[in-house]
Amino acid sequence: MGKSGRNRTRAARQRIAAQQASARRAQARRRLLLAGGSTAAVLTLVVAIVVVALTRTPPKAGPAIASSALAAQVTGVPAATFDAIGPGSASGLRAIGGQPRLSLDGKPEVLYVGGEFCPYCAAERWAIAAALSRFGHLSGLHFIHSSPTDVYPDTPTLSFYRSGFTSRYVSFVPVEWYGEATDASTPFGHVYLQHPTRSQTVLFDRLGGSFPFLDIANRYLLPETSYVPSALDGLSWSQVAADMHDPASGVGRDIDGAANIITAAICSVTGGQPGGVCHSAGVARARGAL
Repeated sequence: MGKSGRNRTRAARQRIAAQQASARRAQARRRLLLAGGSTAAVLTLVVAIVVVALTRTPPKAGPAIASSALAAQVTGVPAATFDAIGPGSASGLRAIGGQPRLSLDGKPEVLYVGGEFCPYCAAERWAIAAALSRFGHLSGLHFIHSSPTDVYPDTPTLSFYRSGFTSRYVSFVPVEWYGEATDASTPFGHVYLQHPTRSQTVLFDRLGGSFPFLDIANRYLLPETSYVPSALDGLSWSQVAADMHDPASGVGRDIDGAANIITAAICSVTGGQPGGVCHSAGVARARGAL
């Protein structure tokens, strides 16, 4: 990676880390206010919550929606759009070593571990889906929102739960470990959706133990989200999918840039196949973010 590429990636990671830290601090302050207020303040807050609950629009998080037309948009971003964006405004991946190669069915394995409640996973899934679709066919997608009570509430996204993927080049193993509904008895405070295998849990813990977890054949790891979920605030699924086709869109530069970087990482473990994807202009430019 050249000096300008390293500087751009470092700046993007610092920007994302700062915004994530700010969101966590804001969430902590809200919790302290709820826990440490006087009785009168708590009563006032309760009354306010009741009033708001009666008048506000219901939260977006709810049953998943299946849409073949929407899925086709997400998985069908034109090559020209990817080429125009390159790495976009996304941060890069981290090279990892000292791990045995991760593979399945004789092909390099891409392992994703996340949770449907997670706003950072919500942002990343768009890019993962777009990248994987350049190597094969991703099916069974359904569209959801992240938790309405977490930071970046109701972030529009898709879920890999019960999805399928066929490819000649790479295997994709998605584990949506937790759902959106809360459950205080679990480690992440949300209901279990899927359970990772013992080996997946060990790998998850060894390489960071945080969501979203994206491991590309034990050669590249997502160190944090590629962009901040606030970029999707207030957008519908259709708006996000449409922006993914627009090189001038900020959302497109975030998502498609991240998808190009993920694609470049996958190409590095598939021997540069398929050639039309791996040698494209957008992927070549994104390779500097690895």
